[in-house]
Amino acid sequence: MSNTGHSVKCHDLTTIWDKAQQTCIPCAKTPIKPGHEITPNCGFDDDGGRHEAPTKPCKTNTFNNGSSFHCTLCSLCPFQTERPCNTTADTVCGKVPVTQRIPTTDFPVTTLAYQGPNLTPTSPPSRSHNVSRAAWAVPLAILISIVLVALSAYVFGLKRKRAKAFCRQPSYINDGFAPLTGSSNGSDVEDILCADILSAPLQTVLDNLDVLEELVILLDPESHVRKSTKHLASHCAFPSTWITYTYSMKDSKSPLKAVLEGVTCKNPDWTVGHLAKLLKQMERNDAIAALAKLKTNKTEV
Repeated sequence: MSNTGHSVKCHDLTTIWDKAQQTCIPCAKTPIKPGHEITPNCGFDDDGGRHEAPTKPCKTNTFNNGSSFHCTLCSLCPFQTERPCNTTADTVCGKVPVTQRIPTTDFPVTTLAYQGPNLTPTSPPSRSHNVSRAAWAVPLAILISIVLVALSAYVFGLKRKRAKAFCRQPSYINDGFAPLTGSSNGSDVEDILCADILSAPLQTVLDNLDVLEELVILLDPESHVRKSTKHLASHCAFPSTWITYTYSMKDSKSPLKAVLEGVTCKNPDWTVGHLAKLLKQMERNDAIAALAKLKTNKTEV
């Protein structure tokens, strides 16, 4: 089919110019002759001149069964052709072979589980779900094991700590707080305190308020871990009733000060060295270190 018409006024190639009506009118009617198509403007120009026949045969690979003004391209078969295309009829394709048919998608089989009066379709368990559950099982088991081990270690440590605390609790020989026995390790005391302090009268401690206050802070508080003024009084052979009474009055007077005053009264010849040796037996090196400050006070005097 030519794309150029013979009419200037009629752009529709299936029409011609009618001078009488001064308009474009169809130049042919369907059906036309099969295997043919109309020529542009049926071969006429606007003045009525004929340039070619009204119809012409269809080209190769085109057809027209007479129902259209123009020929149409023949169809192509994807697999096999049962009847080829000609100018009057389109191609007839054969059926799709069984081996070349498009495969269909298989859907999972569902089963019906009886649940009372209703039947509910249930699908078989997914393999991916089983795999994911198995993947979570191992880390979960490891985590539980770690938690159990940590709890066991904590309980064991707690029991051990309690056992140590129990062993550290002070034991009193009798109800009378008899003097505690043991070596004095005086040589260690002499390494900490100088000879002037060791030989100074015990009254020196009572006279030095700063040192006395520090010793009160260190020794007066009762403790199950460290030995206190109670043990010092026991070393000095004070009865338990006196010690109990002294501690009952600690709000008005320090028990340590009462012990030191009682010792200096009964034993005026006691020196700081005697007190230091008792503190050494009590393993109160912090109190011995406080006695070392008496040296500064003596120098100032």
